Amino acid sequence: MVLLTGIKVVHAESQTEEPESLYNRLGGLAPIAVVVNDFIDVMVVDELLNANPAIDAARKAVPASYLKYHVTAMVCQATGGPCQYQGRTMKASHAHLNISEKEWDQMAVLLKGVFDKYEIPDKEQQELMDIAGSTQSDIVSKK
Repeated sequence: MVLLTGIKVVHAESQTEEPESLYNRLGGLAPIAVVVNDFIDVMVVDELLNANPAIDAARKAVPASYLKYHVTAMVCQATGGPCQYQGRTMKASHAHLNISEKEWDQMAVLLKGVFDKYEIPDKEQQELMDIAGSTQSDIVSKK
């Protein structure tokens, strides 16, 4: 198990046990919520992202706490946790934002920075980035 504070708890796994879920390796819901909280906090004030008028308008219309709730539930579910994401699809919730590849890349840089802040190990970071990457085609606008 890897707790997001950088403290590692190592345990032996027998070959008959299933691999531990990413959710459990991240330490469960509380650490995931902390990371999502910090990620949304840095994302909503980012100048490059807010230079997009549609993103800027959405930031002003949608409370950050609402985003934090939904993103936490989504990450919890996607990593094998018990949560059930109940929000709109990524395509439906981002279609009107006209998000560019450059803005997507900036989001990835911000996300990586938060992962590094909490010393999430490379393997888990890559798995989380793969999860995020699986949504890219629904989030980035086709020009």
